Amino acid sequence: MIPFLLSIILDRKSCKSYYCIDMYYSKLLGKTQREFPHDVRLPAHGLLIQSGFIRPLGQGLFSLLPLGIRVVEKLKAIIREEMEKLGGQEVRVPLVNPAEIWKRSGRYEWIHKELVRFKDRHGHELVLSPTHEEAMIELVRKSLSSYKELPILLYEFQLKFRDEEKPRGGLLRAKEFLMKDAYSFHRSYYELNNFFPKMFAAYSNIFKRCGVKVIPAEAGVGFIGGEKAYEFLMPSQYGDDVVIECEKCNYLANRNIANSGKEYHSEQEKPLEKIKTPLCVTMEDLAHFTGLPKSKLAKSVVYSTGAGLVMAVVRGDYEVSEEKLQKVIDAPVFELADNDLLQEKGLIPGFVSPIGLDSEIRVIVDDLVRDSSNLVYGANEKDYHYLNGNFGRDYSTEEVFDIAVAREADICLQCGGKLKEIKALEVGHIFKLGDRYSRELELFFQNENGKKGYAHIGCYGIGMGRLIHAIVESNRDEKGMVWPATVAPYLYYLMSIGKSRTVRETTENIYRAIEETTLYDDRDESPGVKFKDSDLLGIPIRIIVSSRNIEKGLIEIQSRKTGEIRLVEKDSVLEALKRFSDEVMKL
Repeated sequence: MIPFLLSIILDRKSCKSYYCIDMYYSKLLGKTQREFPHDVRLPAHGLLIQSGFIRPLGQGLFSLLPLGIRVVEKLKAIIREEMEKLGGQEVRVPLVNPAEIWKRSGRYEWIHKELVRFKDRHGHELVLSPTHEEAMIELVRKSLSSYKELPILLYEFQLKFRDEEKPRGGLLRAKEFLMKDAYSFHRSYYELNNFFPKMFAAYSNIFKRCGVKVIPAEAGVGFIGGEKAYEFLMPSQYGDDVVIECEKCNYLANRNIANSGKEYHSEQEKPLEKIKTPLCVTMEDLAHFTGLPKSKLAKSVVYSTGAGLVMAVVRGDYEVSEEKLQKVIDAPVFELADNDLLQEKGLIPGFVSPIGLDSEIRVIVDDLVRDSSNLVYGANEKDYHYLNGNFGRDYSTEEVFDIAVAREADICLQCGGKLKEIKALEVGHIFKLGDRYSRELELFFQNENGKKGYAHIGCYGIGMGRLIHAIVESNRDEKGMVWPATVAPYLYYLMSIGKSRTVRETTENIYRAIEETTLYDDRDESPGVKFKDSDLLGIPIRIIVSSRNIEKGLIEIQSRKTGEIRLVEKDSVLEALKRFSDEVMKL
């Protein structure tokens, strides 16, 4: 028995957790898998499955295993610290909400198929909440007794459910997911505006502590709504978002809402001419058939929206920004109108056009189309297009806006610099909601002058699954994960090499002294298997008790991130681990 370790063990107040099954690897649910999952595309997603942190249950549905639960709890602790610094109070509202409050807010119809609606046995209409603005506001409305209680910050960790059409990337875009969301309530917009930078700084600190480098960018408000929003995004080649950045002035915005200067070419208008274009139902088909670049084509897209069918017209080398379109029509954009709906309105799929449009459909035109001459448009007739179509001459509308997705090589409107694209993964989103929800849900108060006031609200979200994915994505190598010490499921991975009694007893004694932070690989496996699993799991510090070193009175410790190895005296191993772990925490 090592005297120093024995004294530590005897001094402990409780030794109840010696054999806690989630710390002995032989008992742990979710062992590593030898092979990377063959049906998984994203490295982080595959590593989380292969290492035993998550398991798929169904499309977009995942179970968290013990290692995954420990990571979630570490993340919660970090977030709680940052929220409590701002005076945050933790609450939790139900996943299931009465449909009535969603109808009062106006979002019952605003959110389309993602919102799951159902009735209980008594016929009460309910929804599975994809977000919790309504429930939080109801909580405050029923609890607030005086304007003097404002401002107030509430936060929660709660499940959400969105019936995603195409779940993908594992935890990156799941149907059921755990969110940290917070809501701040203020007496005025001025108060909200002053608080917003504090939450911005808190979020920046959360991601820094989690080992994720993020860039903040202006973002769309989506179905959350509000006046202003920012995303925190981690650059990643596997990201499902794109950030537009100016190389000169560092303007940053999600490409769906980014403003940009678009180059156009104006020329003398030519006569409109109808031509036969058999089977040319895509921009690629049409460009190939006519021999023209996409910049000489017009793309007309019809959407099903909360305001009825809307035709959006952009130049053929651009895409429609549904976020910008939604802002223009002040109604939700649900999806592309299907062929049956188009035909019902007398439109020919693949050949729709604002030129000669008989149907009473609202037409929104991008400003680049207005400024471009002699474009190719559909003819609203099967297998026919128009050459040399011109806005203002051949058709017209007063609704001309920037509705195109910004792209690389566009011009920055702030400084004239060149824009570039950065693929990124969203991990956090903050919104200034203003008083819209308060007015719709009647969250009001009598101010110091006896006048009626509505609370101004801020909304702040972090997808916990997305954050875990981002941590793994940015902290891995060819061997597996490399968890930052701040969020690792365990700080130490303890293993032995050799079957002597001294090796076994020394390993057990070390474990009993540091068990709360240690995963003890007690399996009767070869050293190679243990080393490989240790690398795959990515636990920050590996402790190796071997027959060769124990004879010299030494224990080996190693950093997973740097690979640095130290041999330390066995009688002072705990002091050495403390020093080493302090250094690892700073990496």
